[in-house]
Amino acid sequence: MANDPYAALGVAKTASEAEIKKAYRRIAKADHPDLNDDPAAHERFKAASAAYDLLKDPDQRARFDRGEIDAQGQERPQRRYYRDFSEGPGNPYRPEANYGDFSDVFADLFGEGGARRTRAGGFGGFGGTGGGARSFDVRGQDHRYTLEVDFLTAARGGTTRITLPDGHSLDVQIPAGTRDGQTIRLRGKGGPGMGEGGPGDALLAITVADDPDWRRDGDDITTVLPITLDEAVLGAKVEAQTLDGPVKLTVPRGASSGQKLRLRGRGLTGPGGVRGDQHVELRIVLPPRIDDELAAFLERWRENHAYDPRGTRRGGKP
Repeated sequence: MANDPYAALGVAKTASEAEIKKAYRRIAKADHPDLNDDPAAHERFKAASAAYDLLKDPDQRARFDRGEIDAQGQERPQRRYYRDFSEGPGNPYRPEANYGDFSDVFADLFGEGGARRTRAGGFGGFGGTGGGARSFDVRGQDHRYTLEVDFLTAARGGTTRITLPDGHSLDVQIPAGTRDGQTIRLRGKGGPGMGEGGPGDALLAITVADDPDWRRDGDDITTVLPITLDEAVLGAKVEAQTLDGPVKLTVPRGASSGQKLRLRGRGLTGPGGVRGDQHVELRIVLPPRIDDELAAFLERWRENHAYDPRGTRRGGKP
């Protein structure tokens, strides 16, 4: 610690008790080892801790100001030899350092859980092994990540494997009906705690990838079902894909492209476990090659049955 505890805290010698506490809290927020990995910050925090321990006690502060004790809180030697005090409590060469009880400050910084008095062994890792030293417990920080999952995994639910920054792999359970922007909490997979404080959590913000075959609207989904010309004209039973697997779907006689058929309860799982619906949009697909027979038939049919779907769609007469 610096020889001047006031300088270590960055306050004047006339500073009030409240100003001294405020200065220490400011340094602790910036330089505490659990919040700042810079070795220089660790040294600043160590010096500020010792300075605060000295100055927060009015009697000790007064004795220091009168020159009766030094910055470490030890009696200033008065023409004594080492053998006179080497075994006594005022020995300035003793390796132990007791930074005292900072529970009031760390209750402000980290909550009451961070100010609990625990086993002896130093304060925040700086106190050495002297008796009476105290430490505190701080829960580890939460870590936030973004995880992209494919549409079907988000819709059906499933497991996806991720690799954490520490190199460990982890299987993450994706609940059925997971939405874009939803957060999954992995308890205990965040930053390590301090003292007896437990680790933080890992928070996964989910982004659901687009899928060309599926569209989502709330808990409802829409798929496109290609059908042939004859299926559209005559009607048919065809296979359609759902989240639960293929089902047989009845295409009505005279179906048109863009027409939608509803499959109730085949959508995504919503609140309370209730599922939305699946809408199947029909799309007529002509054969890859129009043969002469089909062309001749349609030419004959058009002579007596021509109609104008564009006029009908605009509200005009066919």
